[in-house]
Amino acid sequence: MTDIILGLQGEISNGSEKGVPYVAGKNKVAACAKHFVGDGGTTKGIDENNTLIDMQGLLRIHMPAYYDSIDKGVATVMISYSSWNGKKMHANHELITGFLKGKLQFKGFVISDWQGIDRITSPPHSNYTYSVLESVLAGIDMIMIPYNFTEFIHELTCLVKKNFIPMERIDDAVGRILLVKFTLGLFENPLADLSLVNEVGSQAHRNLAREAVRKSLVLLKNGKNANDSVLPLSKKLSKILVAGSHADNLGYQCGGWTIAWQGFSGNNYTSGTTILSAINSTVEKNTEVVYSENPDSEYVKSQNFNHAVVIVGEHPYTETKGDSKTLKMIDPGPDVIRNVCGAVKCVVIIISGRPIVIEPYITEIDALVAAWLPGSEGQRVTDVLFGDYGFTGKLPRTWFKTVDQLPMNIGDSHYDPLFPFGFGLTTKATVSR
Repeated sequence: MTDIILGLQGEISNGSEKGVPYVAGKNKVAACAKHFVGDGGTTKGIDENNTLIDMQGLLRIHMPAYYDSIDKGVATVMISYSSWNGKKMHANHELITGFLKGKLQFKGFVISDWQGIDRITSPPHSNYTYSVLESVLAGIDMIMIPYNFTEFIHELTCLVKKNFIPMERIDDAVGRILLVKFTLGLFENPLADLSLVNEVGSQAHRNLAREAVRKSLVLLKNGKNANDSVLPLSKKLSKILVAGSHADNLGYQCGGWTIAWQGFSGNNYTSGTTILSAINSTVEKNTEVVYSENPDSEYVKSQNFNHAVVIVGEHPYTETKGDSKTLKMIDPGPDVIRNVCGAVKCVVIIISGRPIVIEPYITEIDALVAAWLPGSEGQRVTDVLFGDYGFTGKLPRTWFKTVDQLPMNIGDSHYDPLFPFGFGLTTKATVSR
C-alpha cells in the first residue's frame, strides 16, 4: 500500500536524507501516512477503541508500513483516534516524539485527526486546555480544527505565554510545517494549477482505475474440485441469472467516503457501470441475462439457467458506522446464496471493505471472488470474470472462518484462517487482446 506514496509525491531520489519529505514537483502532492499507530488492532475492531498489545507486537504488526513510508519520503503522518494500552495516541509523547520523530527520524510534520485532540478527554472537549497541552507536548505539529479555531489559538497562546509549552516545541512544529511547504513549492506557486483540472476523471485516470479493479480482484474458490473450474465464464452461455442486492447498485460498489461521508445507495449520484450492466454489455448478443435481486429456489430451478452470478456484501459505511461484532453480509445475501447456489452452478462476488463471514456458505458456492469496493468500474470485474484478463490478486489480509478467531495475525498460535494472508487463485486470459 505504501507504493501509493510514490504516485502522490514522486519517486524519491537516491541519496535523499532519511525521513526528509520528498515531493517531485508542482504536479505532485504531499502524502499522509495514517493513522499512527495501531489503529487496525483495536479491541473487537471497534473504531477509536484501545489497542492492547506489547511493544514487540506493535512493532511487528502495526509499525512496518511507517518504516516504509518514511523511507519513501512521506511528507506527513496523521495520528489515530485510538489508544495504545489505554493511552490516547493524540497524547502519546513516547510514540510520536520518541519513536516517530526520534528513532525513525521522521522530519515531516505530524497532524491530528479531525477534532482528534478533543477526544483526549472523556467526554470530548471537557478539558480543552489539557487537550491542547497534551497533544502539542506529545509532538503534534498541526491541529485539525473544523470549527472553533479561535479557541485553539487562544488556549495555545496562553499555554506558551505561561511557559507550559516551551517555544522550542513551537519552533519545531513551525519548522516542520515550513519544510513541507517549501518542499511543495507553495511559496513560489501558492495557487492550484488550473490547467490540470481537465485531467481529473480523464480517460487515463479511468484506465488506471480499471487496471486497479482488475488486479485487486481475488479469486478465493474456483470449482468444487480441482477438475471443475467455473471461471472464466463463457460469453456464449444461453441464459445467465444475475442476483443479489449489490448487482445493480453503484453506491454499494463505491462504499463510504463517496459523494457523501457515509456513501449512498443506488445509481443516481455518480456515473459508472454496475456489475449487472457490465455483464449485459460483455456477453454475446444472443445470451439472455435475467436479473432477480432475491429469487426463490423454485424460480431458479425452473428457468434452465446455465450459470448464476450472485453479487452480495455490505452496506457502505465509514468510521464508527462500520463497527460490527458479527461482520455478516447484509440480508438477504445468505438466502440468495442458498437459493441460487443450491439450484444452479454459481459464482458469488463479495462487495465489501473487509473480510466478512462466508464460511457457512462456502460449500454451496462453486466460485468465489472478493471484489472489495470496485467503485464505478463494474466493467473491469466482468473483464476478469469472462476471461479478457486472468485473476492475479492476492489477499491483503487474512480471511477468518469465524469472528471468534479475531484478532488473528500471521504468527499467532491460533492462526487457522479460511483463506490465509496472500492467498489468491490465478486464471489465464482466454481472449487475446
